Amino acid sequence: MDRFDRAGRLAAYGAALVMAPYTVIKVCWVVGAIAGLLPIGAGFSLAGWVVLNTTTIGMAGLGIGMALALVRPWGMRIKGPLVAFVAWVGSGFLVAMLPYVALDALLGGGSGGNSGGGQASGNQGASMPGWEAAMIQTSFVGMGLGLVVALPAYCRRRWPDAFAGRVGDGRAGGPRRVLWAAGAGAAIGLVWLYWAIGGPAGIAHPAARDIDWRLLNGVCGSWAVTAAAATWVIGRRRPVRLSRWVPLTAGWLGTGSLFAWSGWKLAITLYLATARPAGATLPENLAVAALLHAGAVAAGAVMVSALVRTRKPAADAATP
Repeated sequence: MDRFDRAGRLAAYGAALVMAPYTVIKVCWVVGAIAGLLPIGAGFSLAGWVVLNTTTIGMAGLGIGMALALVRPWGMRIKGPLVAFVAWVGSGFLVAMLPYVALDALLGGGSGGNSGGGQASGNQGASMPGWEAAMIQTSFVGMGLGLVVALPAYCRRRWPDAFAGRVGDGRAGGPRRVLWAAGAGAAIGLVWLYWAIGGPAGIAHPAARDIDWRLLNGVCGSWAVTAAAATWVIGRRRPVRLSRWVPLTAGWLGTGSLFAWSGWKLAITLYLATARPAGATLPENLAVAALLHAGAVAAGAVMVSALVRTRKPAADAATP
């Protein structure tokens, strides 16, 4: 076991451990809300609050299991596509949001733990104490930082040739379909960046735009553009003087951010559009937001299909 493997081992255990407080807090929220001892989030019914937080408890448990799978021997026996999918979604949720957390703390954002943007977050109760918000944010940041080290260490052990070589010396699948998806991802990212800097088109409630909502759109837009650029480089299949691990890593995180966060926000948007709870609004037009999030989920899925099909040609492969 070399130094990088030891670091990955410690990071994986640390990521699993640091997510435990978040899980405990969410369990307390659910039990307390059902027992009538704790308030529910603004704009949510009891059933909606319980369902939302039960879902996040399951996601946290899955994240802990994924972190352990990256370091325990049984993780090497799990089918590769399953580990890759869970790691892709998890890294999309957590690693890609580290810039948001850092900027939120630097600029003095109002929530730190806001997961939905605007006023529809599921992480803010009616009177959440500061220590609770700090624990939630620490869990997210700790899990994200742990994945930064643990996931590459796992990939290097399981697929040692996946990131070797330079762009263009392998193959990528479905270039036309993938390039169209990259264009769609870039367009969606530019819309989010446009909203982040104050663009009014597509905004239904301008007064609801706060610093957290702007930061979230800015970070998600930046990752969408990054994913599109990385996929375009891989999908063109033209040799360039660039190590393959650079666009693959950027594309992996960017497509994961598109798929995971837009999938989550699409569910919140559809809930607000159908249930129309009092006191819960999003700044953007709900129809526009739903269309963008659905497109982002599809674009992320198509783009990652090109990234995972990239192969380094075998050294002893016969030349046709």
